[in-house]
Amino acid sequence: MLNKPAFPQSVIDAYAKAGSWPQRDIYAFLSDAAENQPNKTLIVDRFGRLSYAEALAQTDALAGNLQSLGVGRGDRVAVQLPNWRYFPLMEYALARLGVVIVPLPPIYRQRELRLMLGLAEPVMAICPDSFRGFDHAGMFHDLQKEIPSLRHLAVIGETRPDGALDFFDLLRPNKADLPPPLDPNIVTEIAFTSGTTGEPKGVMHTANTNFCPLINLIEDQKLGADTVVLMASTFGHQTGFAYGGQLPVIVGGTVVLMERWDAKQGAALIDQENVTWMMGATPFLQDLTDAVESGAGHCRSLRIFLCSGAPIPRSLLIRAQKVLGAHVVSGWGMTEVGLTTLSRLDDPAEKIFGSDGRPLRGMQIRVVDADDKPLPDGEEGELQCRGPTLFAGYWLRPDVTAASFADGRNAGDGGWLRTGDRARRDVDGYIRITGRSKDIIVRGGENIPVVEVEDLLHKHPRVQVAAIVAIPDPRLQERACAVIVTRDGGSFDMAQMLAFLEREHLAKQYFPEHLVVMDAMPMTPSGKVQKYILRKKVLEIIGVSDVA
Repeated sequence: MLNKPAFPQSVIDAYAKAGSWPQRDIYAFLSDAAENQPNKTLIVDRFGRLSYAEALAQTDALAGNLQSLGVGRGDRVAVQLPNWRYFPLMEYALARLGVVIVPLPPIYRQRELRLMLGLAEPVMAICPDSFRGFDHAGMFHDLQKEIPSLRHLAVIGETRPDGALDFFDLLRPNKADLPPPLDPNIVTEIAFTSGTTGEPKGVMHTANTNFCPLINLIEDQKLGADTVVLMASTFGHQTGFAYGGQLPVIVGGTVVLMERWDAKQGAALIDQENVTWMMGATPFLQDLTDAVESGAGHCRSLRIFLCSGAPIPRSLLIRAQKVLGAHVVSGWGMTEVGLTTLSRLDDPAEKIFGSDGRPLRGMQIRVVDADDKPLPDGEEGELQCRGPTLFAGYWLRPDVTAASFADGRNAGDGGWLRTGDRARRDVDGYIRITGRSKDIIVRGGENIPVVEVEDLLHKHPRVQVAAIVAIPDPRLQERACAVIVTRDGGSFDMAQMLAFLEREHLAKQYFPEHLVVMDAMPMTPSGKVQKYILRKKVLEIIGVSDVA
């Protein structure tokens, strides 16, 4: 399945002819850039500076040593690292070998990883010994006992479990004969998303589907070798993976990595490294704007800030553009399609501040009713899209893939993807995201898998009914609130809830930050919680306005 093109040849030919698919892999872009500008800095991180020539040499060493371990075409390798140079180097090395990368954010713990690794069946994992006080190496060592495919564990750091490899040994020169270049239409990445149900789904991308939105963006914003990217979003998600790991290489630019977002440090780095371009969710934009207003830096080199992650307060876009003196544009996308809509640099103010952009080249969008029938401009409905950025399906989930398309066709057949987001489209083709049909909460750009958290809470002996609803937040846009009906009217407090979720190894990023205990919940006749009614009640109880 992973050793043949993910799309029909007719689709490949059509998108290649249209210029949407470059028909190259990331290693080819890296090789060209290293030949043309070997001494130019590609990566700046906590370890210093890495040139294109050094990056290529280390990529080749990684590829050769991984091959010597028996890692080969079609295998999967999981990478859970902070934003260090070794994450993008693994992107490039695995692409060279035709190995599928499984990027994982550092916040994921046993519960999430057990499910994801069980699906992906990687032959190898790369992790730090510890990061921010958590023992990642020990966690993966334990997971090896549950994941039979996980033969190798390579650790960055001095503390390694028995049998684990020293990652730096993989950087030693290795002159192994490598396989022919990868077909860019074969799956190169499985990126996990919790989707609508909280159940992990592995989104499959090829080099071409990942590059397509990047090339569109490069054309639209005229990015080039003078582009310096600041990337604080994790490489374990698509923003870091694509716009931090791949975009700089394609244009021959530089990327400055932050392993942990700190707005004052970010402003200082922008000034120090002459950063010209940045992308992040709403909290990044708000924090940076606040930092510059407080005198933390001037950020005069910053030319563009792309804010992606609806809903984006329009007042923030206006204030940020004024304070930062940069073009602040908004866009919409998701793991399955990458960046799909974007407001343009020369758009009138009402389009930049009042929309989430219009489709990028080659992409189509529509707004439909409950029967998948297109709605007139101005009416709210579900947003659907199709085009050359669409993913190749969900790993080992053909049924879920089929259900994700509205017309019985998949991405390769020109099918319309159900995004689960609600939107309006104006007469000029610009959309405005109005909400989500999906049962998830987006906290600072991070999806909280509502069903998974609810399921865990239902395991607590004092909990009879549990529901999670979104609470508006001026900085993170949303926070999760747990609503509980206890058994026999017993007590239940925040400390009990947090201690229980920690024992269950839920990632702390998913912990509810509010708790409301009620006598009963509004229910449908079929026994389902009426969440829109519940959320309204909760907002009244805690005294929060429905506008962030």
